Amino acid sequence: MTLVLRFAAGSHKGLIREGNEDSGYAGPRLLAVADGMGGAAAGEVASSEVLGSIVRLDEDVPGADLLTLLGDAVQGANDRLRQMVEEDPQLEGMGCTLTAMLWTGQRMGLVHVGDSRAYLLRDGALVQITQDHTWVQRLVDEGRITPEEAETHPQRSLLMRALDGRGQVEPDLSIREVRAGDRYLICSDGLSGPVSHQTLQDTLGSFYAPEQTVQELIQLALRGGGPDNITCIVADVLDVGATDTMSGQFNDVPVVVGAVAETPPSSAAADRSIADTPAGRAAGLGRSPQGAFGPAEGYDGGYGAAPAGFGPAEGYGYGAAEPAAYGTEEPDEEQAPKRKGKALKFSLVTLVTLGLLGGAGFFGYQWTQGQYYVGVDGDHVAVYQGLNQSLAGLSLSSVHTSYKDVELKYLPQDQRTHVTNTISATSFGDADATVKKLAEQAQFCHRVADARATAANPSANQPAGTPATGQPTAGQPTAAAVAHAGFRTATSPSPSATGRAPAAAAPSATATPGTATPTPAPSSAAPSQSAAAPAAGPQGDLPGFTDEERQKADSCPKP
Repeated sequence: MTLVLRFAAGSHKGLIREGNEDSGYAGPRLLAVADGMGGAAAGEVASSEVLGSIVRLDEDVPGADLLTLLGDAVQGANDRLRQMVEEDPQLEGMGCTLTAMLWTGQRMGLVHVGDSRAYLLRDGALVQITQDHTWVQRLVDEGRITPEEAETHPQRSLLMRALDGRGQVEPDLSIREVRAGDRYLICSDGLSGPVSHQTLQDTLGSFYAPEQTVQELIQLALRGGGPDNITCIVADVLDVGATDTMSGQFNDVPVVVGAVAETPPSSAAADRSIADTPAGRAAGLGRSPQGAFGPAEGYDGGYGAAPAGFGPAEGYGYGAAEPAAYGTEEPDEEQAPKRKGKALKFSLVTLVTLGLLGGAGFFGYQWTQGQYYVGVDGDHVAVYQGLNQSLAGLSLSSVHTSYKDVELKYLPQDQRTHVTNTISATSFGDADATVKKLAEQAQFCHRVADARATAANPSANQPAGTPATGQPTAGQPTAAAVAHAGFRTATSPSPSATGRAPAAAAPSATATPGTATPTPAPSSAAPSQSAAAPAAGPQGDLPGFTDEERQKADSCPKP
């Protein structure tokens, strides 16, 4: 059994965007789609450079581990973007997604960063084999919204991962076993957004060849409003025999579409080491018309036309039954009034769509302002408004209310950890109620800390009128008198032992002749009996606390 790929690719700028920031590449071994972002910050440059960096993977047979090859290539592409930004600061903010598959003849290696997607159609069922790296997908994974709600969520395009030249990129890498009859789709969100999963499955499940399928998919996205650039690759896994004379036509002609076809990447064009490979020749393509399908103009030198004669999308997305090869027809002057009417219609559609997008952005901002969570602000607790996330280094939240009297150092360790990791809230009232509970705990632990400090250093709380030597001030009993009184109390019979109350008056301090004078207790014992010393007993180092409070105090931070 010999498995080969038959593939086709197409790209269109859509009905809203002024230019195409998507790039697509389909070759004998490599299938890749990159969706540029950054607008004025050159998203088309980012997608073009990334594909130009990984196109070297489209060799005859990959000679190393698939995942290692893909991982290294993606990191190299990210480094290339970093270098470009350092050389030209005006490119700061550009970036792109990347979804690519590397084929060995038996297996597919898959690398994915961002929200472009890869699908597999097998036995009539379509399965998405990548997971979007978006904020909305995270909400779905956490069970906070449903997949149906995610489709219309105002923040559905907010990326959590992308290739932007900042730090180490973290792509999803996987290996897939292939079967004859498998059909793969790689596309930007300009297709997967306006076209439903069921419609994609029905279209891919038709008996059309990859070329016609790509054309139909782009038509569907345009009929859905074409709000974004549209790029897609369809690849079929075929089982061909060694004597099959048609197999060579299906797997040897690389196809470059979108921004990478219009503006060949400087890095790939300058790399002479891959000039003699299909990838190298594809990387040297010149400009093609906006939205062209298949190889760009001038590509047929050395390769010939692509199967089924892909042509441009000029007129294609607007009702033409079958696109002709680019440059083979003269303009029909009789169609000018109709084209003007269509241009006016599309202008109105554009204005309406822009209004809807602006409204969605406004409501999206309003939604974020209704989100709250409890977190840390310096050394105390605060309530934040917004999302606990950052986008391109910009925080999506700010401090709403700071509680400087709720200090972290007085919170038990588990509560301190929860606050540091942030505590979500459904409203500001919910967040404020959480802070009040934390404040009660902090105040209690503050009181515990003060009590422990007093017990550990009682002299620190001695009245200001008491001399350091321990001499009493005027009007206070002497230590000897206190000790003598304690002695009398200790030696007097208790009421329970005699059944009588103690004498009403103390005997005279002057000894009568012939009467033995009681010996006073040693002065060293006086402090332990002194009324000024802390009382020992079951309260330990927390006098004045109940048993329940002492148990609760065990969770408070220790000094």
